Amino acid sequence: MTTKRPFWGFGTPCLEHTQLPRSLDRPDPVPLPRTLTVLHPRPPEARAVPALKIGDTVNTGQKLSLYGTADYVTSPATGKITALSPMPGSFGRSFTAVAIAPEMPDVFDGEFDAVHRSPSLEAARGLLAAIPGMPAWERLADPERPIKTLVIRCVDEDLLVVTHQHVLNARGRDIQNGIRILKQLSGIEDVVILARREAVQGYGSISGRIVEADHRYPAALTPLVMARLFGKVIPAGRTSEDMGFCFLSAEAVASIGAAFDTGRVPVAKTLTVIHKDGSLRLAEARIGTAVDDVLHRFGVAIAAGDRIVFGGPMRGVAVPSPAYPVQPDTDAILILDAGRAAQLTDYPCINCGECVRVCPARMQINLLVRYLEAGKYEDAEELYDLSACVECGLCSYVCVSKIPILQYITLAKHELARMRRTESPNA
Repeated sequence: MTTKRPFWGFGTPCLEHTQLPRSLDRPDPVPLPRTLTVLHPRPPEARAVPALKIGDTVNTGQKLSLYGTADYVTSPATGKITALSPMPGSFGRSFTAVAIAPEMPDVFDGEFDAVHRSPSLEAARGLLAAIPGMPAWERLADPERPIKTLVIRCVDEDLLVVTHQHVLNARGRDIQNGIRILKQLSGIEDVVILARREAVQGYGSISGRIVEADHRYPAALTPLVMARLFGKVIPAGRTSEDMGFCFLSAEAVASIGAAFDTGRVPVAKTLTVIHKDGSLRLAEARIGTAVDDVLHRFGVAIAAGDRIVFGGPMRGVAVPSPAYPVQPDTDAILILDAGRAAQLTDYPCINCGECVRVCPARMQINLLVRYLEAGKYEDAEELYDLSACVECGLCSYVCVSKIPILQYITLAKHELARMRRTESPNA
């Protein structure tokens, strides 16, 4: 399926990506909590006996597999496993929560240390898939979709988030080392550093082409970068990897560089904490730290009705409770005051056309949403370019009727993918 319409909207968004404040020169460390929880991507299986057991001792950076499959998580600390339990995720996903009671000092697992001096793609995929930034090793290793250009994203995709800008500013040596390792593992020579205008100067020590990202939201999203900076329109339902481009975050590349430099699997995540008043702080926390523990570090209290969002205000996803843990790809935690949160509404679309005006993919959102509300996802994809949506959230932002359009779209894409996996389980 191909996009039926050009990829530029009628209007120019006036929202701007947030620039890293000079005052945020380093993240505040979050103390090691009493419990760390990592989410294994496989839910508990009634008839299978997990390889992990309550009471097992684990080391920092140790690979934790449940059922002997390729899926694994990384232990963020040395300690004992205290619980294995199901935990729900967004859009029907389910995880196995592995709770660990950390003990000091850290004892680092030696499996990666034994192989890090002889870098290989196999070792990286097998031991570094769950490090901060979650590198997309499977994309780099796919022989059917060879990657020719590696794009290091040193800008953040959502508003108010400054995590990857900080990583570029503070961890240039790790990024440079990560690029060297990635070139060695993948054979890719064309490396692009995607950065804000004010960051373009001063990074000559990092090998790669520096490309300036537009400051206007949502210009940092992959489909828009591909179209506007590289002149390549991604057909609906396809990815940048299909066109030979792989995007990795600055933190993912820095984590790779640090891992091969030290022989230790990184376990600390940098993230932006967005307060109710919109002010920003940077935090560094172990993966698996509960939201509550992060917010306690900054004296932030959660009141009844407040929303906790992983990500920024445009594309973030609400999490169910303050006990939800920081994950390797959690770039931001946003606290939305109950008084400012949009309430659920059944008010109908009034056809004002604002969503169509701001849509960068020029989709007929006002018609698409009617099919999504009715659960007619296949019709929405066929008739109104559902797969062409870049999920920027501008339609929800401007909707007069406060319809959760982005959530409808995300759910529809999830359901279509689930149905197709059911129809072709081996695809």
